Amino acid sequence: MTVIVPEPVLDETNNIQGEESLVDEINDGDLKLDGGFSVPDSNAFGHSFRDYEKESERRASVEEFYRTNHISQTFDFANKKKEEYGKLNRAMMSIWECCELLNEFVDESDPDLDEPQIEHLLQTAEAIRRDYPDEGWLHLTALIHDLGKVLLHPAFGGEPQWCVVGDTFPLGCAFDENIVHHQYFKENPDYNDPVYSTKFGVYTQNCGLDKVTMSWGHDEYMYLVMKENKTTLPPAALFIVRFHSFYALHRAGAYTYLMNDDDKQMLNWLHIFNKYDLYSKSKVRINQEEVKPYYLSLINKYFPEKLRW
Repeated sequence: MTVIVPEPVLDETNNIQGEESLVDEINDGDLKLDGGFSVPDSNAFGHSFRDYEKESERRASVEEFYRTNHISQTFDFANKKKEEYGKLNRAMMSIWECCELLNEFVDESDPDLDEPQIEHLLQTAEAIRRDYPDEGWLHLTALIHDLGKVLLHPAFGGEPQWCVVGDTFPLGCAFDENIVHHQYFKENPDYNDPVYSTKFGVYTQNCGLDKVTMSWGHDEYMYLVMKENKTTLPPAALFIVRFHSFYALHRAGAYTYLMNDDDKQMLNWLHIFNKYDLYSKSKVRINQEEVKPYYLSLINKYFPEKLRW
């Protein structure tokens, strides 16, 4: 039986009503996680998705990206970046204005696509919209999930790609072998730290992902923007945005020992979203002007007109 995911209804504590029943449906195998989405056999370059070993024109640059990323992302570095950008004093602009800024950037860490970021956002959102037409909150989450990549823009400091994009992972504890290009962590200052190199590091078992310092990048930044600008999107949307690049967790099952019960519940929403984030990438362009009115209506519903960035 195929169950269409219901529009989450928030209770007085801003939690999603009825979410437990949805999780039960997922666990029972009754919920079709891809909503009928047909997964393509190959990416925009004719290769398997997320194949970091396949010989291609992008392989060398992607691997070099991860080498720099894994050497440079330390516990102290990420916390300093969170403090710096958490002030949200870079700009005042709308969600759609931020979308348009991303027309200028291509993600160097992505082996599957070399199109401007706004194309990926719209492809993901429209793919979910086709399969789950009544889940407006999820359509909007897809549209905004990568907006943190605005950190690449000169107006925001022109950060290098290695501290903006790519797979994310916990810091302050051991680097799991399921993280792509794990071998380069050996040159990271935290790799041999007596605390940070242990399984739990600075954390405790089942402490909850909200207490974990993740590698700094667009996920963490957009999560801060949403939270501090008091979006009315449900908690699942914030979880998706913050952890959608945490592939070691939601693809390989790593770091589950840091999760609490709330995280496990939210992870089911991320699994629904992830298929569309990954497999909707293609060379087929979305007509921006045609879909813009719909997404502007969702933005107005869940966000203030102008946000602090």
